[in-house]
Amino acid sequence: MQSTVAGQGHPSFPAEYTGLNSMTPGASVRETVSVDVTGGVRLWRGGEFFGDFLMWQGYGLSNTLGVAGFPSGEAYRVGKTYPDFYLCRAFIRETIGFGGEKEAAADDLGVTQDVRRLTFTAGHLNATDIFDTNVYANDGRSQFMNWALITNGAWDYPADTLGFSNGVAAELNTRAWSGRLGIFQVSKVANGIRMDWNLAHAWSAVAEVERRYLLRGRAGAIRLLAYDTRAHMGSYQETLNNPSLGEDIFLTAAYRYKYGFGVNLEEEILRKNLGLFARLGWNDGKNQTYEFTDVDRTATAGLSLKGGRWRRPQDTVGFAVIVNGISAVHRQYLAAGGLGITVGDGALDYRSERITEAYYNWKIAKHFQLTPDYQFAQNPAYNHVRGPINLFALRFHTEF
Repeated sequence: MQSTVAGQGHPSFPAEYTGLNSMTPGASVRETVSVDVTGGVRLWRGGEFFGDFLMWQGYGLSNTLGVAGFPSGEAYRVGKTYPDFYLCRAFIRETIGFGGEKEAAADDLGVTQDVRRLTFTAGHLNATDIFDTNVYANDGRSQFMNWALITNGAWDYPADTLGFSNGVAAELNTRAWSGRLGIFQVSKVANGIRMDWNLAHAWSAVAEVERRYLLRGRAGAIRLLAYDTRAHMGSYQETLNNPSLGEDIFLTAAYRYKYGFGVNLEEEILRKNLGLFARLGWNDGKNQTYEFTDVDRTATAGLSLKGGRWRRPQDTVGFAVIVNGISAVHRQYLAAGGLGITVGDGALDYRSERITEAYYNWKIAKHFQLTPDYQFAQNPAYNHVRGPINLFALRFHTEF
C-alpha cells in the first residue's frame, strides 16, 4: 500500500500571450492525492497474479497543460475534485526458470527465481512497468517528478488517460542480458480513457534490449528501445494543407503509424551512493502525439546521491536536466494555432524546452518520506515568449 500527497505551485511569470493549452501565467497552486492498495498471490509454481486498486484526486497545474515535460508525475491529464477509483493493474505473470543461479524476485511475495528465465505478462498494466525502467529516474512518487524523467518523453507509450493499457509482454533474462517484447492496446481517441478494439489496425508494439555490466566493480546498464504505434491519429501536414479545418487535427484522423527509438543509461559512480543516468529519445514526429506528451526529441541526464556522507544513508538528493524538442512539421502546426495533448499557445516562437529539476527525498521515519522539489522551465511548450517558470513542490509519501 502507498499514499502520496503532493502540492505544486508557481509564482506569476511573463507571457506575451496565452492560448487554450497554455499554463496560466498568474500565480497558482494545485494538489494531488493518490492511494494504491496492491496485492499478489501465487497461483501455481511460476504463476502469479497482481492487482493494484487506485484512488486518486486532484489537478495538475493549469489542468495539466502548458509544458511538454510536465512537472508532476502525480498529475493526470484529467482531474477530479472528488476521489475517483480505478483498477489500474490486474495481470498474470508466468515465469519459466532454466535452472542454475538464483536471485531475489522483484515482487513482494518473498520468493527467489532463476537468473536465466523467461517471463510472460498479460493483463492490465502500465507499459513502463516493464520497459524503459531506470534505477535512478523511474518513480514520480519517490524520485524525480517531471514526466520526462520518469520515462522517455519521446516514447508515445500506449496508455489511456491515466497511463494504463491492456497487453502482453515476454522477457528473456540471463546474467548480463535481457530482451523484451510487448504489444499493447491504444486509446480509441488521442489520450482517451477508452481503448480501441479494432485490434487489426490499432496497437503499439515495443521492443527493448538491455545489457548489464560492471565497470571497475560498479554496476551499470544500457537499454535500447524501439516502438511502432498504429492508431486512429491525425496528420500534422494534412491539417496544415487544409486551412478550412481550422487546425483541428482530429478531422484528419485515419489509421496511421508512429515509430521511435530510445536509449537509457544508468551507471553507478560511487558504490551504492552516487549514480548517473541519461536518456535519449526520438520519434518520427509526422502524426499527432497520441498517448503521452508532445515531445518528438528528448535528452535527459542527471545524478542521484545517497545521504551517507552526512549520516542520512536513506535520504536521496537528485539533480537533472531535460531538453525537449519537436519535429519541423509539428512546429508549423503549433505555430498555426494547433493544439497538442499538453501544449498549444495559439502561436509559437520556437525554442527547445529546457527544464532542470532538483529534489531532496528525506526519510523522516520508517514508512514516511517528505520531498521538497524545485523545477525551472525555460521556453515552456517550446515558446520563447513565455516564462521562464519557477515551480515548487512538496510531496509526502507513505509506503507499507
